This record gives sequence, structure tokens and C-alpha cells, in this order.
Amino acid sequence: MASKASIPKGTRDFSPLEVSRRHYIISAIEKHFKTFGFQPIETPTFENSETLMGKYGDEGDRLIFKILNSGDFLRKLNSEVYKSQDSLKLSTLISEKALKYDLTVPFARYVVQHQNEIDFPFKRYQIQSVFRADRPQKGRFREFLQCDADVIGSDSLWQEVEFIQLYDVVFSSLGLEGVTIKMNNRKILSGLAEVIEESDKLIDFTVALDKLDKIGEEGVKKEMLDKGISENALKNIQPIFSLEGDFSTKIKLLKSLLSNSEVGQKGIQELEFIEKALQSLPLKMAKLDLDVTLARGLNYYTGAIFEISAPEKVKMGSIGGGGRYDDLTGIFGLKKMSGVGVSFGLDRIYLVLEELGLFPKAIEESTKVLFINFGEEEALYALKAVNALRTSSVAAELYPDAAKMKKQMTYADKRNIPYVVLAGSTEMESEVYNFKDMNSGEQESFNLEELINKLSN
Repeated sequence: MASKASIPKGTRDFSPLEVSRRHYIISAIEKHFKTFGFQPIETPTFENSETLMGKYGDEGDRLIFKILNSGDFLRKLNSEVYKSQDSLKLSTLISEKALKYDLTVPFARYVVQHQNEIDFPFKRYQIQSVFRADRPQKGRFREFLQCDADVIGSDSLWQEVEFIQLYDVVFSSLGLEGVTIKMNNRKILSGLAEVIEESDKLIDFTVALDKLDKIGEEGVKKEMLDKGISENALKNIQPIFSLEGDFSTKIKLLKSLLSNSEVGQKGIQELEFIEKALQSLPLKMAKLDLDVTLARGLNYYTGAIFEISAPEKVKMGSIGGGGRYDDLTGIFGLKKMSGVGVSFGLDRIYLVLEELGLFPKAIEESTKVLFINFGEEEALYALKAVNALRTSSVAAELYPDAAKMKKQMTYADKRNIPYVVLAGSTEMESEVYNFKDMNSGEQESFNLEELINKLSN
């Protein structure tokens, strides 16, 4: 009995149109990665488990796909360990490799392993698939493509300025208006925890604060109280729950609130530097917003934190994000190597462009001209023109069978092929090709040179 054709949950097949649309987005991102001076690298699809485990927190570790060792791996197990049914202990013994969870940790491993071959500061970009045993839902998959760019080996805030510009120019090139680049700074969050004398509860404080847009002010306060943060502490940070205005206004309010925090003031200075630079380098389409509730990646971000929101009319999670990390390579023994990086969420960007109808019509055209097949001799005559057109970088093809005209024309129509060429015995005698525009229905006869010129423009 034949097995049922299926794919694993959280994975997808891509049609020719979907692949073309994805390449359109990837090309736009990669083009600007290059113009900003980033160099491409690639790392293996899977890494040693010890490279990945323990780098993403308990929740992240649970979402890592582990690869079973080859051969009879159970035979090598100690019987006591096997009988214990301790899944954590068992997994380390039967699985030495895992699919990569993101591109950042493998990048850190790459930098450490190749540090003697790299010129610092090192600007790299990477476009590869990553894998997470997550619960599939709209915009969230178990296999997806990440498009990352990082600069490592420099603590200059000009890098943050350039990443904001990079986001802006990429989304502008895709015609995506209304994107918001949300920004915060880990030092601001540390300063807030310091001024309310709850520095030991920084993680609890920021995790709750990060949920403000989901559970509201009262929900956040309740969660903070449940974590042991005092009522008096909440009163001292009350202004952040109603922080409004433009970037400058919010900085002024925070400066007052964090006046007694050295680390908080340092965060303010970094934000002011970036704001001042962007006043002289205005963004094209994107809007920059200071969001003090933003706390993504708190385990390793040490400075700037970015999160990109789609236009308000599209209900979608973040379509990009990143931040500054001061010691990411330290997990592999290379200390004091500051860096900053961002990521573009290809799959979510795709869904946003699709919903807003922003994909160019030309993407749907894989073949520019189809030659109708009237028989063996006519096909050979057509193929001479097809070969000449391909040499001139025109996508051309011959219908493979001498089928009925209606069938061949329907094929061209369904494939969104804009032009067809008809060449029967009459055209062969005159050494011309009958050229038809599928949109207007107009027809003209051209010799081969004229046909190439027509289709090359």
C-alpha cells in the first residue's frame, strides 16, 4: 500500500510563484547587505549539541531539534541510565548533534574558530534556514529562513545608526510604508530596576514589562507584584506606563526618571547619540520609536535592542529585530568581543507584502516568450530562435508537444507568459516569426534579429 504523501508540521512546500516572491525579498535584503559592506558566510545546517545547548535559556533548549547518533546507539548505553528514563540524561548520550536554532550562536562559534583568519571589525551577513520545535501558527514555522547581519569587534554606536538605516532602506526598496523600528536599551531597563531598588529582579521586571501591549498595565503590575516587586517600586516607575510622544520627548522623561542611575544615564546617552545622528540622516519610510517595554533577547543583549513592527493595518508579529551584545563570543572562550546585529524575518515580511499586494506583477513571469509547437520541422526552426534568445539572456521555451493550439495558448496564459511566437511552414519559408502579445492580442512578424531586439528591451 502506498504511503500517504505528507510533510512534517511547521514545514512547507513552495510553489514556483512563492519561490520567486521569496527570492525577490531575499535579493532586496542581500543587495543592501552588500552595499553596507557586509560579507557572506555560511555555517553547517547542524552543529555539535554542546555548541547550542545552554545558550538560549531553558525554553530555547526545549525547542532545539536533536539528531540521533547513527548506528545502534542504544547498545552503547549503560543499562542503569536506560532504565532511569531520564530524558535529559539520555538525550546527551544518544544525540551529539542538533539542527541550528538560530544563526547568532553558530556565528559566534565561527568567529572564535576562525579568529586568526578574520579582519576585525568583521561585518558578516548570513541567509540560511534554522529549525525550532515550536508550535506552528501564522507566521511561525519549524523551519524558516533567517537573514542576519552582524558587526563584531567594534563598540562604536555608528553601527547602531547604520543598522537603523539598513532596515529603512530595505523596507523602502520593498515599498513597505508604515514600518516602525522600535528601539530600547538594556541599560535603560537595568536603570529602571536600579531606581526602584529591584536590580536582583531585573529579569522578572523586564519579562513582565515586555507584556504591556498584551495584558495591559494592570496585568503587568499584577505579574510584578506576584514576583515580589513592591507596591512602592511600582509607584516610582508609574510614568513609564503612560510614556508618550516622539523619540526626543520620551528621552527627556526617561532622563528625569533615571537621574539617580549611572547605568540608566549611560543608556540615555547612547540613545541621544543615535537620535542626533539620525536628525542629520533622516529615514526614508520607516519611523523610529523609543519603546521602554522592549526587552527581547535580554539574556545576551547589553545595549541597543531593536524590534521591527509591520504597518498597523497588518496584524502581524515582529518582522525583524536585533541588538548589541558585549560578550557573545565569550561563551566559546573569546572575551571582550563586542558586537551588534539584526535579523530580517523573511516569512513574515512575505505575508505582509502579500496582504498589502506589494509584490510586483513581473515576479509572476518566469518565461518571457513561448514558441508554439506545430510539428518536428517547425519545432527545430523554433529552437534555433529559442537558443539565440537564451544567448541574449531572454527566458524562452518551446512547448514540448505538437498539441492543439488552444491547449498551448492556455498553457501560456496560465503560466503568465506575456508573449508567444507562432512559426509554421509559411513563416519558415519567409524566415520570419509571428509574434503575439498575450495582453493586447496584437501580432507582428519579425526576422530573428528583430525578434531578439524586441524581446531584449
